[in-house]
Amino acid sequence: MLFNDPYTDHPALVTVHAGAGGTDSQDWAEMLLRMYLRWAERHKFDVEFIEESVGDEAGIKSATVRIAGPHAFGLLKSERGVHRLVRLSPFDSAHRRHTSFALVEVTPEIEDASVDVEIDPDDVRVDVYRSSGAGGQHVNKTSSAVRLTHIPTGVVVTCQNERSQQQNRDVAWRVLRSRLVALQQAAHAQHIAELKGESLPAEWGSQIRSYVLHPYTMVKDHRTGVEVGNAQAVLDGDIEPFIEGYLHWAAREGAAPDPAPARQGSPSK
Repeated sequence: MLFNDPYTDHPALVTVHAGAGGTDSQDWAEMLLRMYLRWAERHKFDVEFIEESVGDEAGIKSATVRIAGPHAFGLLKSERGVHRLVRLSPFDSAHRRHTSFALVEVTPEIEDASVDVEIDPDDVRVDVYRSSGAGGQHVNKTSSAVRLTHIPTGVVVTCQNERSQQQNRDVAWRVLRSRLVALQQAAHAQHIAELKGESLPAEWGSQIRSYVLHPYTMVKDHRTGVEVGNAQAVLDGDIEPFIEGYLHWAAREGAAPDPAPARQGSPSK
């Protein structure tokens, strides 16, 4: 009953974007990415990097990973939204308390071409460029990275993990299809909410969870009310209490399958 989403058993495409907070935010995005990687490692899930944009001074600007395992999307969809961190900044010479934000997007990977989503090739701009990640001479001398821009929706997908341009192109199209299917779900959910006379919450820019490291330690999910005092354990991948709390909360609320992530950009304070 908790896993009623039709894409529950699909691999999850998890994207982390740094938001408001400058270098602290980019460091926070990398901390969140590490949290999900540690969680996947605990569950022996398969992880594949799709793309990663390194921060100017520290951390990451954004990164996308594919996580595959039993109920991967059904479990990780609870993480979609803005995550807020409060801590003493290691990048502030005065060591003052800073608040940082990062956005987590989670969509199911859709490989089945029979899924009812039409992508007109004329609506997609394809750009190739040199990958900025590790890879030695191959990365430096070839334009293997691929960026797809779906002009009608503004959805942008990049892939630079594979060594060949064709491999990156194939992966990017797969991710684009997944995100467009998720957008269709979002439109449907919005329509149902309007028929009920309800309005969906503005999730962009409003945190779903807060992580406080100073002056006390606590992680609290603002949707479910679940709180954990050991913040370090959570950052080391122990997020099961929040996942389970979300699944039970969503079942009580009679929630439809999660809508797609909000539009691309940086979450604001």
